[in-house]
Amino acid sequence: MIADSLTSSEATATFAGPAIIVRSLRVNYGDREILHGIDFEVQAGETLVILGGSGSGKSTLLRALIGLEQPKSGEIWIRGKNFAAMTEDERDDLRKKMGMSFQSGALFGSMSVGDNVALPLREHTRLDDSTIEIVVRLKLDQVGLSGFETYVPAQLSGGMKKRAAIARAMAMDPEILFFDEPSAGLDPIIAAGIDDLILKLKKAFRMTIVVVTHELASAFLIADRMILLDKGTIVANDTPQELRQSQQPRVRQFLDRVPEPELSEEMDYLQMLTGEIPPRRR
Repeated sequence: MIADSLTSSEATATFAGPAIIVRSLRVNYGDREILHGIDFEVQAGETLVILGGSGSGKSTLLRALIGLEQPKSGEIWIRGKNFAAMTEDERDDLRKKMGMSFQSGALFGSMSVGDNVALPLREHTRLDDSTIEIVVRLKLDQVGLSGFETYVPAQLSGGMKKRAAIARAMAMDPEILFFDEPSAGLDPIIAAGIDDLILKLKKAFRMTIVVVTHELASAFLIADRMILLDKGTIVANDTPQELRQSQQPRVRQFLDRVPEPELSEEMDYLQMLTGEIPPRRR
């Protein structure tokens, strides 16, 4: 059978609880704790954007959510199932309902775009080749790449590679779609096209979407809710409007692009040496 465009939305609609629940999540790299007791929920059909500067823990959190990092402690519930406590085989079954679009696209360079999109279907379904070809064409059409089945990744622009990666992430009609820095490395016009695609996918399929990004313009455009990570802890969990209005110091520093004090002092010193600004009076 063909997994049609209603599969995701119907499955999501039948599940009453949050799509994702994270409780007291702690993740270590060696002896260093990266995430310090994270708690949040993602409602079914919601787009959650995870914000944070470099080293804030947002990529680690994403890796934990998709099962690439084993938590030291805490719980990750995916549509009512304790993902963190599952066996690897059980996780693999649940991952079939999740799609992941990596920052680099992670397309296989030796394979055509069509074969890249078809790969999950060939690995995880018993669909015949003719049916898979139909699904591939549908997915590429949904992301604006109709007719590019025979191209290889090297022949695509950066934005087209991102779209192809999204088509592959959607191949299995996922109920939850994860994005890692979808606008990274793209010019503003192409990035706006990716943002628009994410909005269209959400409207068409009503899927749950989790996006990790540091691009504020994109984040405020696509998010229903946003969390801001700082040094492994959540300092804000708000709607875009609430986050804009927040007076929490770390939120304001992030949104207003204020450098850390020690960095600001170092820049002042360098500028003083070059004569660009006079030394401050102390």
